[in-house]
Amino acid sequence: MKKPFKFNIDPKTLLVDLLFDVIGSILYAAGVYNFAYVSDFAPGGVTGLAVLLNTLTKGLPFLPGGVPIGAAMIIINIPIILFCFKALGLDYFLRSAKTILISSFVLDCVAPHLWLYKGEPMLAAIFGGILAGAGLALIYMRLSSTGGSDFIIIAIQKKRPHLSLGLVSLFVDGVVILLVGVVYGTVDAALYGLLMTLTYSVIIDKITLGNSSRKLVTAVTEKSGEITERIMGEIERGVTVMKGKGAYTGDEKDVLLCACSKVEVFGIKRIIFETDKDAFVMISTIDQTYGEGFKSETET
Repeated sequence: MKKPFKFNIDPKTLLVDLLFDVIGSILYAAGVYNFAYVSDFAPGGVTGLAVLLNTLTKGLPFLPGGVPIGAAMIIINIPIILFCFKALGLDYFLRSAKTILISSFVLDCVAPHLWLYKGEPMLAAIFGGILAGAGLALIYMRLSSTGGSDFIIIAIQKKRPHLSLGLVSLFVDGVVILLVGVVYGTVDAALYGLLMTLTYSVIIDKITLGNSSRKLVTAVTEKSGEITERIMGEIERGVTVMKGKGAYTGDEKDVLLCACSKVEVFGIKRIIFETDKDAFVMISTIDQTYGEGFKSETET
C-alpha cells in the first residue's frame, strides 16, 4: 500500500531553498539573457526553445517584443509536466515548480535591467555558460531544477534505468541547437549555442563534486533507521545497511551504503547530518555501477 504524501515544510530549509533559487536564477538568467540572448544565439534545452519562441514572435501586433523568455519557459514546461508528472513525484515537482517560477520572473523582470554584454559572441558563449552552469549547480544542490529536459530525463530514467542520461541530454540539446542555427540563419549561432551548452555542463559537473555520474555515500551512524527512511522517501534511492564495529572503541554502529547521482549526493549528505550530526560520512566516486536503477550487468 502506497504511503500517503506528507508535505512538511521546515522554515529554515525553505529559506535556504529560496536563497539558492534566487541566487542560482540570477546567475542562470544572466548567462542566458545578458550574454547569449543579446549576442543572438541560444543554448540547448527548453531555455533555448524559449529564446527561439521569443525570437520568432517578435514583431507581432500584440507582442512587439515577442513572448517573454521566462513566460515561454513556463508555457513549454506545461506539456512536459503533464507528461512527466507521475515519474517526478509530488515533492520534486513542487520544488521545481517553485524554481521555474522564480527563474522565469528573474529572466523577464530582473535580467533585462542588468548590464548587457555586447562583445565577442565566443566570449559570450564561454562566460554565459560559466554563469548559467554555476546557477544551475546551485539549484541542483537543493534537489530542484528549472524543468524542461531535466523532467524528461527523470521520466526516461524511471522507465529505462540503464539508458545513458548523457545521451538523452545530448539528443535534446542537439535538436534545439540545430533549431538555433535554422532560426538565426547562421551556423555560427548553432556553434556558439553548442559551446555555451558544453561550458555550463562542465561547470555543473565541477561544482557538483567532479565529473563522475555516480557517487557512493558511506555513513557510520547510530540513527540508521531514520536516515534510511528519509533517503528512500525524499531522494527515492535504496540504502544498504550493514553492521559495523569500531576496532578501537568496540562500539557497534550501522554502516549505510547509498549509490546515487552527483546531484543527489548533496541531498543525501544533508539528510544524514540533519539526522545525526555525529555521523561519519565518506563520499567516493564510482567508475561503474550495475544493478537495479543503474546499468544492467550485460552492458559495458
